[in-house]
Order: sequence, then structure tokens, then C-alpha cells
Amino acid sequence: MIIRIVRMHLREAGVDEFLQIFNANKHAIRNFPGCTHLQLLKDAGDPLVYTTLSHWNGETDLEAYRKSELFGSVWGRVKTLFSERTQAFSLVKFIEL
Repeated sequence: MIIRIVRMHLREAGVDEFLQIFNANKHAIRNFPGCTHLQLLKDAGDPLVYTTLSHWNGETDLEAYRKSELFGSVWGRVKTLFSERTQAFSLVKFIEL
């Protein structure tokens, strides 16, 4: 399993548009082959910082999504709303407690 974390710093004027885009596409992303979990988190101390947390069956599923038309259309719109470069991490589940 791959856990993908993407932390995004939004411009204040872009928050509402970002949330609209996310809400319009969350079901399609969540139902993309290989995606088993999708969650949007808001930073507790900064209302302009959001993080997506997604689980993928494997690296090939994540890569297929990143090369998909869905990703291209969503990412192409949201990246214009960022105030700084995103931070993205792919993690492998190692130990479950």
C-alpha cells in the first residue's frame, strides 16, 4: 500500500475555488482504480493550508492516476491557486499498531 500526502498552501482568494474543485472531483478520485481512501485535511493552525491523504494499492496505481486525464484536469486548475510550492510524500505502510 502507498500512502500519499500532499500539503498545499493556498492563496486566500483561492480557498473557495479549491474546495469547489475538490468537492466536484472527490468521488471520481476516490473511485479511481487502485485508490482505497481519500481524505482532505485542514491545518489546525493555518486556514490556508490543506492536505490530501490518499491510500493506493500500489505505486503503479498512483502513477496511473497521476498520468490520467482526471488528474490533469484537476491539478491543472488547483495548482494556479497555490501561494507556494506543494509538498508531496509517498510512503509505504511499514508497521501497523
